[in-house]
Amino acid sequence: MSDQQSGEWRPDVLGEGFEQRTLPLGTDDEGEVVATLVRYTPGFRWPRRRGAASGADVLYVHGWSDYFFNTELARFWADAGARFFALDLRKYGRSLRPGQTPGYVTDLATYDGDLAAALEAMGHGEATDAASARPLILMGHSTGGLTLSLWASRHPGRAAALILNSPWLEFQLSRAGRQALAPVIGWGARVNPLGPMPNVDLGFYTRSVSRSFGGEWDYSFDWRPERGFTTHPAWLTGVLAGHAAVAAGIDVGAPALTLLSTRSTLLPRWDEAMRESDSVLVVDEIAERATRLGPDVAVSRIDRALHDVFLSRAPARAAAYAAITRWLRGYAPRR
Repeated sequence: MSDQQSGEWRPDVLGEGFEQRTLPLGTDDEGEVVATLVRYTPGFRWPRRRGAASGADVLYVHGWSDYFFNTELARFWADAGARFFALDLRKYGRSLRPGQTPGYVTDLATYDGDLAAALEAMGHGEATDAASARPLILMGHSTGGLTLSLWASRHPGRAAALILNSPWLEFQLSRAGRQALAPVIGWGARVNPLGPMPNVDLGFYTRSVSRSFGGEWDYSFDWRPERGFTTHPAWLTGVLAGHAAVAAGIDVGAPALTLLSTRSTLLPRWDEAMRESDSVLVVDEIAERATRLGPDVAVSRIDRALHDVFLSRAPARAAAYAAITRWLRGYAPRR
């Protein structure tokens, strides 16, 4: 479908109940740039008891080398009483155009444009009367969790609650490793910003998620490659700057819940434990970094969860949904 239909809701690849809308974001060195907003409209449902998120709007943002495809997550939020939206950021998933460098930005604040366009389309633009607006719940996974945390700290009061699914709040080599690596990566970003970096993704995470390799999920390998997108120095410099900001302490301006696995399995070889643990991040370190997001934060550790908690096996997913429901009933504002 061409971008001439930008601004129109049309059927999405996820099928019945899902629609997408192209959000024009101007141009850059690689041509026209867009984001894509997805919404779930389940249709008529028999009246049920008030859900934990009744009257709220949820905006979900994916992580690195990813896009939105989790229909179960959308249905959870609909059952909780919320209107659910998901955003494929520029140069990811539905928003990736021929000739573009997948996922490439040099500053995570670039996504302010994507988020502004999405929120405007949802009825949460800056000019919206806060007194009449539905509460906004932001939900981000991995790099999306980092991006939303930084955005919320720059836009206090816009979000009523923040839910983070294994957010990438610190580099895997810890703060000391990040500080040692940052000057080297920064030099590379100046000399050759788009130079390809060594691929350290051995495909183990894909093996734990994709049905093709023994996982439970079907998705597009064009939009979520087996070994991830190629990374570049200028992109990593932007991510490291985000990590440094979180380490110094920020305030997201709303109650925040971080969901994490109980353990990590980071190895140079495949291990079956990777099917029931985080094989991407050091979860104990992320749990500590989550406390730097503001004065009102909570961390919920989910046994046997993957890096994307909501792609874990069914018992871990159920535990994560239950954790969100408990937290919402205690913290999330309602309309």
